[in-house]
Amino acid sequence: MVLVAVFGVVLLIAVLLSGLAARTVLSTSLLFLLGGALVSDGFLGLIHITPDSEIVAVTADLALFAVLFTDGMHVSFPALRRNWRNPARALGLGMPLALVGMALVTHYLVGLDWTTSFLVGAVLAPTDPVFASAIVGRKEVPAKLRQLLNVESGINDGLALPVVLILIAAAGPTSAHAEASLGKIGLELLLGLGFGVVLPLLLAGLVRVRNLGAEPRLQPLLPLATGIILYGLCHLTHANPYLAAFSAGAVMASVSPEIKGVFEPLGEAVAELAKFAALLVFGALLTPALFGDLSWGGYAAVVLAIVLIRPASLLVSLLGTKFEMREKLVAAWFGPKGFASVVYGLLVLQAGIPQGEAAYTLIAVCIAFSIVAHSSTDVPVARLFHVKGDAGAPDSTLLAVAAPAADAHDPTSEGPRQEGRVRI
Repeated sequence: MVLVAVFGVVLLIAVLLSGLAARTVLSTSLLFLLGGALVSDGFLGLIHITPDSEIVAVTADLALFAVLFTDGMHVSFPALRRNWRNPARALGLGMPLALVGMALVTHYLVGLDWTTSFLVGAVLAPTDPVFASAIVGRKEVPAKLRQLLNVESGINDGLALPVVLILIAAAGPTSAHAEASLGKIGLELLLGLGFGVVLPLLLAGLVRVRNLGAEPRLQPLLPLATGIILYGLCHLTHANPYLAAFSAGAVMASVSPEIKGVFEPLGEAVAELAKFAALLVFGALLTPALFGDLSWGGYAAVVLAIVLIRPASLLVSLLGTKFEMREKLVAAWFGPKGFASVVYGLLVLQAGIPQGEAAYTLIAVCIAFSIVAHSSTDVPVARLFHVKGDAGAPDSTLLAVAAPAADAHDPTSEGPRQEGRVRI
């Protein structure tokens, strides 16, 4: 219960300071990270959490699922069909370049073997827009830039997972990881995609059945129930929950815009709570001993991962596009490491591979540095696009996947949100 009480206190402080955070480099995400570190064994010793504690894996897993589910709801398929090339470049070229670049610096600066070095690169390849909310959540920021960051981060988690599993199998004893075969991994991805598509379609069909329907105050619970069923189903069948979450959110928003409208406030709140809980738990793992275990070469690799490898790889992938240089630089900078990297890093640690602990230490420190760097710079960078510091909550109805014309004149856009009750 100490952890629950600590979470409540940090949540209260974060809410009270959220207005200040929206105008400054202060970040609510950073508050939870620091709060977890402060109450851990490394400082006050109020809570005792280790990387193999079940709560670590569960909170990170739930947070990633919830964030991807709500992110998927911001996908507009008509807009994405018109503007798929930029995210495809980032995923098809930028992400592999970042993986290889991280593997190179890990091998030569940290001294890990090639397989483990590529594993570190795969774990740190996914990005997370949660720590750049002032960029992806403001309509003043060009829509194509928001689309690039949000779609890239929503899809690269699922793309990185099979690579991570294959490299874990290659780095460890073959007999212990024989199940991580290409066929099994492919089946898990297909199952996740299938569940993510079928369940929202079933929900859309059920709400249209005569004599069935939810009263207005309970309508937001329909997609929440779908998400809970999807999460449980994925873990029971070993389907990929992250691909399922993102695809389910996207399909639900496409086939049932009314459901998306009534669920959005609740969904965003649930995702925020899950994110904050995971940050608090992850922060508790950031003890002085963890930072002390990383060599100087490891710290150099962390800095290069944040300030060089991600920016350079994305800039290369955007060569020849119509982005302004300012937009390219912003997109290149905001490649924060988030919950996917936390989950995959724990998989590495728990796999028992020879250099797993060293790889996890590098991964954890890199994630911590990335959260600090990116969550504290999103507001100042957003001001380059004339975003007001006291603009209030992010405009979630116009998140990344809206095409430039969709903000005002595109007939395929959702248009303004209607007030009053929504009939499903």
